[in-house]
Amino acid sequence: MTANDTAPDPQLVLVRHGETEWSATGKHTGRSDIPLTVAGEQQAVAAGVWLQRWADERGRRPAVVLASPRQRARRTADLAGFADVPTDDDLVEWDYGPVEGRTTREISAELGREWLVFRDGVNVLSSPDRHRGESLDDVAARCARVLARVEPTLRDGGDVVLFAHGHVLRVLATVWLGVDPGLGARLELGTATICLLGYGHGLRTIEGWNLPAT
Repeated sequence: MTANDTAPDPQLVLVRHGETEWSATGKHTGRSDIPLTVAGEQQAVAAGVWLQRWADERGRRPAVVLASPRQRARRTADLAGFADVPTDDDLVEWDYGPVEGRTTREISAELGREWLVFRDGVNVLSSPDRHRGESLDDVAARCARVLARVEPTLRDGGDVVLFAHGHVLRVLATVWLGVDPGLGARLELGTATICLLGYGHGLRTIEGWNLPAT
C-alpha cells in the first residue's frame, strides 16, 4: 500500500470526542453543541498521549487530521495536540431529529416498546418543531463522502485521523468495510476511545476497536 515497503501500512484512526454531560447521561446528542466535561477534557488529553505514542512508533505524523465542527469534537482534537484542525461537515453526529436530547429508556417508554436507533431510526416520535432527523442511509452516505476524500491520502501511504462522534464513527466503520450500516449497532464505542482501520490482504479491515487511551 505504500511507496516505501519498510514503512508501516497506512491507517485511518477514529477518535470519539471526550465525555459531555449528555453523553454521561445517555442523551442522544446530534445537532446540540454540548461542551466537554472536566472528565471529558482529561480523556481528550489522554487520547493525545496515546496518539503521540502511536505516531512515534510509526515514525511519522498523520498526513491529514479532520474534525467534526461540533465543539466537543474540536475541543477533543485541540486537547489531543491537534489545534485548529480543518472541519468536515460530513463528520457531524447523526441528526436525531425528534429524539434529540432523549435517552433510549425515555424513547422506549414513550413508544411502549424497546427502541433501537440502528433498527428503528430516529423519526419515531412527533417533533414540536416538525424537524425530521436523518435516516441511517443518510448518515452512511455522509460517511462514504468522508472516505472518498481521505482515501487518496491513505493510498499514498499517509495516515489519517478523524475526530467525531459515537454513532457516525460506528456507521463510518461499516461503510469502510462495505457491510450493512445497521451492523454499527454491534460496534460499541466509548468516549475518547480510539479505533484503527487499515488494510490486509487487499481488503479494508478493522485493526483495533474501542481502544481506551489509558
